[in-house]
Amino acid sequence: MTYDIFVVLVLLVVAMVAFFLERISIDVITLSLLAALVLLGILTPAEAFSGFANEVIVVLCCVFVLSSALVRSGIMESVGKVIHHLAGRGEGRAVTAIMAVSAGMSAFISNTNSTAILMPAVMEFSRRAKFSTSRFLIPLAYASMLGGACTLIGTSTNLASSGLMRTFGLEPISMFELAPVGLAMVVAGTTWMALVGYRTLPKHDEATLLEEFAIDNYLSQIKVGESSDLVGVALTDSWLGDAGVTVLAILREGKKIFPRAEEVMLAGDILAVQASRTELLDLDEHPDLSFGPLDSPADEDFTAADVKLAEAVVMPRSQVQGKTLRKLNLRRRYGVTVFAAYRHGTPYPTDVASLRLREGDVLLLQGTPESLALLQSNESIWVLGQLERQRFRRRRGSIALVALLGAVASAAVNWVPVSVALLVASLIVVLTRGVASNDVYGSIEWRIIVLIGGMTSFGVAMETSGAADYLAGLITRLAEPLGLYALMSAFIVLTMVLTQPLSNAAAALVVLPVAMSTASQIGVDPRSLAILVTLSASLSFIAPLEPACLLVYSPGRYRFSDYMKAGFPMSIIAFLVLLILVPLIWPLNP
Repeated sequence: MTYDIFVVLVLLVVAMVAFFLERISIDVITLSLLAALVLLGILTPAEAFSGFANEVIVVLCCVFVLSSALVRSGIMESVGKVIHHLAGRGEGRAVTAIMAVSAGMSAFISNTNSTAILMPAVMEFSRRAKFSTSRFLIPLAYASMLGGACTLIGTSTNLASSGLMRTFGLEPISMFELAPVGLAMVVAGTTWMALVGYRTLPKHDEATLLEEFAIDNYLSQIKVGESSDLVGVALTDSWLGDAGVTVLAILREGKKIFPRAEEVMLAGDILAVQASRTELLDLDEHPDLSFGPLDSPADEDFTAADVKLAEAVVMPRSQVQGKTLRKLNLRRRYGVTVFAAYRHGTPYPTDVASLRLREGDVLLLQGTPESLALLQSNESIWVLGQLERQRFRRRRGSIALVALLGAVASAAVNWVPVSVALLVASLIVVLTRGVASNDVYGSIEWRIIVLIGGMTSFGVAMETSGAADYLAGLITRLAEPLGLYALMSAFIVLTMVLTQPLSNAAAALVVLPVAMSTASQIGVDPRSLAILVTLSASLSFIAPLEPACLLVYSPGRYRFSDYMKAGFPMSIIAFLVLLILVPLIWPLNP
């Protein structure tokens, strides 16, 4: 093992650990990796940054802009209504409809976007039909991943792999080249989930919102005496928030008030509050307050004709991610009170103000329809089941859709390169104000751009350092005596496993150089193994680490084991489809 090989493999392991721990942003990890490769003499600066000059970077940016235009127009949201018409009354039929719509959408926009768009519609459908939401959200996420494997632009993984294949002198992936295998996986996966798979998912019993968020055990009442330091003080200026106490309602002279931030407390007020026992005990230092239990609290105790309880989901790329609810101060800005939060199987019924929000978090809110609508208008938080949705802006939505379909058709028949077709479509959308020029750069997922550009360069380092040949030699010695199908199986499993600590695109870009080097050593077509690795990287079913799966984790009230139960059979199905169809469509013998 040479110095260069040793350095590259050590950096690969360090990067994998860093990606898995998620203590540092993926773009920072990627750029640090490139800096290390240059400083340690593995790559020249030109080689280290060559990944960002790849055509795939332009294609990815254009796809993000076009997806944003479709989402903003409301046209993709209207697609969710199709589910209500197709689903019928049976759970199996509903799963089929949900997965069909999800797969179709994700073939042309990212699976994270399609899942985010359809998830509220699926949740509202399940409630109206009196089905358990948890039976549908994992199938929704899985279908978005399967649908993304059908086209070149369906996932960033396909685009990244195509760019690296071009870098290594192979023919890039065409627009619908992957469709036969992708569609086969969609049909097989949907059939399994609709007949058997959804039955393995939990079926949560009906519960009140207070029970779901485990808040009913943390409700009390405080009576404000005449000499209390709360008298004459507005809620937003009081010490209650800093003490971890949230005021949910005020009983004043026999009337119930659902207070806004500027509500001034008066002597004799009885405050219905949310706090832990420890937090309440710490209030003894404040004068003239008396405490008591809130008897048999129910959802109806915190609603009125013009005040509702609603659940809301923190959306991907939301501006509120990483911020605490105390800093956001939703009560002052929007007139909305946050009762509790739910994340990855764990409710947060107290001290929610100090919780830093993440995508997929579910919040329990109280507010008027107007205040909830105002909150949703910032596109960071999606309120479920209570609001009139964004109206379809027909002209802009139609232009965005026609531009995207025109670009896809032009690239599919080789009239113009994919990058040029999508660039023209993006310019049309911007010029027609489908996306405001000031919002164009905000619609691009720059962390993904940096990840793919940087890991493409790392793939070059794997090749030039000899690390790819070294690993290929190990795999060849182990798998070649067992035959080509054993070799293919090894690469499928290796890629699937690496998608757990790495992102799908990063896993593909790490394994591709090894696969192509292995193909050269044993005399098979390197492009066949490259296609195999590309498709395998889109199949992270077993754990909720893929963004679409992570997005439905909290709303579905899932546990980690739920993904394993549903995902393992799906991974086996995908494994068999790949093993059968890839060598038939892309023969291994050149």
